[in-house]
Amino acid sequence: MISKISFVVNPVAGMGGKVGLKGTDGVLKQAIKLGAKPIAPNKAEETIEEFISKHSKDDIQWFTCSEKMGADELKKAGIKEMEIVYTSNGKDTNSNDTKNACKEFLKKQVDLILFCGGDGTARDIFEVVKTKIPILGIPSGVKMHSGVFGVNTSATAKMLHEFVNKHLTIGDAEIMDLDEERYRKGEWNIRLFGIAKGIVEPTYVQVGKTSFESVSDDEIKDELTEHIIDEIEQNKDYLFLFGSGGTIDYIAKKLDIKNTLLGIDAVYNKKVVGSDLNEEGILKLLENYPKVKVILSPIGAQGFILGRGNLQLSPKVIEKIGLDNIIVVSTPSKLASTPYIRVDTGDKKLDQLFAKKEFMMIVIGYRLSRVVKTTL
Repeated sequence: MISKISFVVNPVAGMGGKVGLKGTDGVLKQAIKLGAKPIAPNKAEETIEEFISKHSKDDIQWFTCSEKMGADELKKAGIKEMEIVYTSNGKDTNSNDTKNACKEFLKKQVDLILFCGGDGTARDIFEVVKTKIPILGIPSGVKMHSGVFGVNTSATAKMLHEFVNKHLTIGDAEIMDLDEERYRKGEWNIRLFGIAKGIVEPTYVQVGKTSFESVSDDEIKDELTEHIIDEIEQNKDYLFLFGSGGTIDYIAKKLDIKNTLLGIDAVYNKKVVGSDLNEEGILKLLENYPKVKVILSPIGAQGFILGRGNLQLSPKVIEKIGLDNIIVVSTPSKLASTPYIRVDTGDKKLDQLFAKKEFMMIVIGYRLSRVVKTTL
């Protein structure tokens, strides 16, 4: 039986990440000026290539959009036959293009909408299709808290293959969204936008965040602070990069360090030497500070320490720092709902190096760590 799969790419999704803009909504021109490069087209092509390596092309009918909104990626991946149902009029695409494309997909009565983007793209699609069609996301945005994304391109390709073979079921999936303007100001105001139809596969689909307000674990966080103080004092010739999130923000404040809640800051001898850094800013600092450690905290339930909200810590940055210089801290309550530690750096070889470690030591108190499995 022929499966009707629609495919749409948000070509600018995630471009604001590496340049420190924490998103691309409304700041595309600024991102380009800062040197941002498209990442969604490559991720989309990578997913399709892996999918067709496992699945016959003959039983899929593809519906897509013109050029960089889908057709280009399908062609590069090896798909020659497709029906282009929507053509963008402008040079730069926007949310209206995504919505209009989805209206055309509805007319074609497709079985699934496969898209490449972030939470904003998921929101745009849901706004049009509601629960009429299941949706599956290739993660490429800066913020991806919704439950419709595969954990990476490989997982998404596997899910698509299993869906077409009727091995996976359809269920409820949360569509979450974060106000990027407030996010850039350091405010984390995430909300439930709606309940879509998604593919039920707990191994491959990222689970939505379990909580959106800080849970008070102050006593544990004080212990984590003491542990980090020891690290800094024992490694006085090291630069420390403080990652994003509430736990690390708490530690920084205890150290009287002015920290960017949702950015990357650099600290040397307990003094800030770089604030809200983008990829370029970090790499420049590394030229002067050859010894570096980075402090990260996993996203609750999802388990990501890289690739979700901290794209500034790019593969180039991580390769210079080294995997052994990554310190992951977490409260036990957060870790209880985080069975695996994951990364999605955008570099498959680097991601596989993390997975090959099999385990990571997660600091959960003063000189107290817990072993947690790593996975892709």
